[in-house]
Amino acid sequence: MTSIDEPMTESGRMREWERERKVPLGVRNFRDAGGMGTLSTGVLFRSAALHALAPEDEGALRRLGLRTIVDLRSNPEVAERPDAVEVVRGGYARYLHVPVFEERRWPADQRELYPLMAERAGKAAVAVVRQLLAGDGAPVLVHCASGKDRTGVVVAVVQTLMGASEGEILQDFLRSNAELGLVAGPPAAGATVAHGSLPVAAAHLERAMLWIRSHHGSVHRYLVAHGLDASELSAVRGTL
Repeated sequence: MTSIDEPMTESGRMREWERERKVPLGVRNFRDAGGMGTLSTGVLFRSAALHALAPEDEGALRRLGLRTIVDLRSNPEVAERPDAVEVVRGGYARYLHVPVFEERRWPADQRELYPLMAERAGKAAVAVVRQLLAGDGAPVLVHCASGKDRTGVVVAVVQTLMGASEGEILQDFLRSNAELGLVAGPPAAGATVAHGSLPVAAAHLERAMLWIRSHHGSVHRYLVAHGLDASELSAVRGTL
C-alpha cells in the first residue's frame, strides 16, 4: 500500500485505478495495459487464462464493459481449459482465438522462445489493434495461459505502436513476476520447469523486439507485414 507521505508511483496509480474500477482481482495477472503513450486506461487489459473464474470475477468483467477477449493460447490449451466467461456465453463480449502457437510446441529456452514468439505474434497483435480501432471492439482483454510470455510480447507491440516509452513497456512487462509470485534466477541444475513458473526478464522482451526491428525495421512495418493496412495505421494514434 502506498503511504500518504510517499509520492504515488505509476504502479501505485494503476493499482489505485484498479481498486476504483473493481477489476476481477481473482483473475491471475490481470491488469490494465494502458495509461501510456496515447493508449488510454480502460481500453486494453491483460491477464492469465479465464478458465476458472469465480462468479464475482465474471461480474467484474461485465462492469468493465469488456467487449472483446483475444485468447493467444494453443488449440490444445483452449480445448483442455476453455475460457469460462459468462460475458462471452451471454453475448456481452466477442471471443477471438488467435493463437501465437497453434500446437503446444515451443522452445524450452526463453532466449529462443521470445524471438520465435515475435515471429509468430504478428497476426494476434493486428487482431488486437483492429478491435481497439473498431467502434464496438474495446475494451479488449488479451490473455494466454499465465499472461506473461505470449501476452507480454503482443501487448508490448501494441504499446510500442501507441508511443509508449521503452521504460513504461518494460515496467508493465516485468510486473508479471510480482503478480504471479515468480522469483528471478536460473532453475536448479537438471530441474524441469514449466514455462508458467519461469520469471520474465528484460532481456527476453528485448530479444523479441530486436527480432521485429531486425526483420521489419519497425513495429509499424511489422504490423503492416501481418495485415494492418495504411488507413488503420494512420488512424491508430489518434483514436485511443
